[in-house]
Amino acid sequence: MAELSLRERKRQRTRQAIVEAAVELFEEHGYEGTTVADIAEAAEIGTRTFFSYFASKEEVLFPESDSRIRAVVDAIATRGPEDRPADVLLRALRTVNRDSDDMVSRVAALRLRLIRTVPAMRGRGLQLQLDAQREIARHLCAAYPGELDEVGAAALVGAFVGAVTGALQVLMEKGGDDPEAMSRRLQEATDAALRPWLHERRRTSEAGRQP
Repeated sequence: MAELSLRERKRQRTRQAIVEAAVELFEEHGYEGTTVADIAEAAEIGTRTFFSYFASKEEVLFPESDSRIRAVVDAIATRGPEDRPADVLLRALRTVNRDSDDMVSRVAALRLRLIRTVPAMRGRGLQLQLDAQREIARHLCAAYPGELDEVGAAALVGAFVGAVTGALQVLMEKGGDDPEAMSRRLQEATDAALRPWLHERRRTSEAGRQP
């Protein structure tokens, strides 16, 4: 992996400072009681700079949504000849959990809490999830044209995202201070949820190769 430039490292630090400032303010003053100007001031930047990183204050709590989609798309693009669609999705989840603890972090816990209580957050979260599912399903369908049509790809991706979301909700409710253990449990639960699909597709693929 190429080393990041000084400018890119500075952008990452600024982005992280915005996220950390927003989390502190949301927890202290509530979502509705916090403005973009408050976040910018706490992060020691101007509001114009804030908007060069995030389109709105709810966007701050979804800082890695794009990178997660890229991880799945990359996993699809680099699939092996024996990889089934579910294999690719599960490998992408392992990559995401290896590279970041965002899914089981303090930000994730706050994000889930606000999605339950704040309509703007709930709406944004649902929109991002639906957009992600559609994008991933499109790439998966294109990668497995003989195995998946648009409906089948959408169903599989929906099952995958639903498994991850459901497991995360319970993990966040239970709490815990070990992100590694939480990520491992998330992976195990998602693997188990997709196991029947994996087995069925492998049987179908093997049957298709028989003379």
